Amino acid sequence: MKGIERPIFYFNQPGVENTDDIVEIVYQRLKEGDIKSVVVASSSGGTGLKFAKKMAKETNLVIVSYQPGFSKPGVWSFDLKILKELESMGCQVVKQSHILSGLERSFTNKFSGVSHSEVLAEALRSLFGVGMKVAIECAIMAADSGAIPIEKTISVGGTSSEKGKGADCAVVVWPSHCNNFFDFRVLEILAKPFRRDMKKNS
Repeated sequence: MKGIERPIFYFNQPGVENTDDIVEIVYQRLKEGDIKSVVVASSSGGTGLKFAKKMAKETNLVIVSYQPGFSKPGVWSFDLKILKELESMGCQVVKQSHILSGLERSFTNKFSGVSHSEVLAEALRSLFGVGMKVAIECAIMAADSGAIPIEKTISVGGTSSEKGKGADCAVVVWPSHCNNFFDFRVLEILAKPFRRDMKKNS
């Protein structure tokens, strides 16, 4: 056989309780030395801060959040105290519209029907889980913001639940910009939930 054998960690359930384990899994992969950037989805900053405390000094750590207005017009849900702490640690914090919904969701909500982007988002959720969809989306958002180069990157996503928000999926990707989506590649799966939460998440 020609190739590389790598482990994948499968969590029994998706959700916030896997966050600390994902931090350690990402850190161990980062120590191999061939990856310079880590992208972490974090809507309010708490998950991002956990990663920053572990690896901010060792990598280009990019925290990707919702855009202002996602939950309430004119309001950004990110914790501003955490924002200052992350920035003091050298992290970049990106706030950007969701690549796989954004403007098209407004048309869906107004006129019904469904867009290509929303079909793609639902396919990723259904096939691989919410965390995988989020990890892919956030890597593109980070690339579009100029926060990461187009090179091998670790991207982290998660699943929201009644217990909270956190990380449960980590992948090594070759990112792309949104206008070159089909150049995007998932190179390695580091960890993901074994079962998919059937509740639809954004």
